[in-house]
Amino acid sequence: MKELLEFIAKSMVSEPDAVSVEEAVQENSIVLTLHVADGDMGKVIGKQGRIAKAIRTVVKAAASHENKKVTVDIV
Repeated sequence: MKELLEFIAKSMVSEPDAVSVEEAVQENSIVLTLHVADGDMGKVIGKQGRIAKAIRTVVKAAASHENKKVTVDIV
């Protein structure tokens, strides 16, 4: 999941070197925290959060194939 989120984010932003993903395993789920440059935050979130919602949907769909629960936080 971490690699998928990193690939999607790096494909969208102007500064792909500034993209990093942290993975934290909690009780029964995985929390992925996406860090991007300040100038790229709007590209990742999108108008009214539509791109962020789409990213979360794709990552959750990929996780469901592995019977895992994933939460994506964008920082």
